[in-house]
Amino acid sequence: MNLCLALAMLLGTPAAPPADLVAVLPARGPHPSLGHHADLFGRFVGAWDADYSFIAEDGSVRHKRGEVLFGWILDGYALQDIFLSYPTPGSTDERKMVTGVRFVDPKTDKWTVMFAAPSFAAAVRMEGGAEGDRIVLRGRDDKGNLLRWSFNDIRPASFVWRGETSYDGGKTWRLEEEHHMTRRGEAASARAGSGR
Repeated sequence: MNLCLALAMLLGTPAAPPADLVAVLPARGPHPSLGHHADLFGRFVGAWDADYSFIAEDGSVRHKRGEVLFGWILDGYALQDIFLSYPTPGSTDERKMVTGVRFVDPKTDKWTVMFAAPSFAAAVRMEGGAEGDRIVLRGRDDKGNLLRWSFNDIRPASFVWRGETSYDGGKTWRLEEEHHMTRRGEAASARAGSGR
């Protein structure tokens, strides 16, 4: 039995997968029970143009263009992001897409992020929150290496996302990704100021 049909049976309503699944996922904003805790990531809701930089071990940098979409889901209890990268013009590359679902525990103000990248066969759980004027999330990759993902230089219309890995238990960190995001559109910029 598929997930949509099972949910529909539980709720006592007919299902029209996948349309019903997609229709019920988004939320208009954060759930009121989250209060000010929603603002930490809520300020990113909207569409962002992305300049992705992937830094190899030898220091060489590979750039890709793309976009990032943030929006509230699951009745406003969680926020989802989708990172898309576009194929290089003239290449046979496919578009790449990864996603994260994040939620906050209002009692501890700790955020948990469940990251999924099926095209890369990767899944990661990260936890963290505000550290000074940035957001820092920590976790481990599938090999047990420490990960540190951070949102830096946060402004209403831009931010920088960094992905670092420690291969020696946190003694040193290697910057592997640095992505510069610019908010798309003036109307979106005005909404960002409200945090919702």
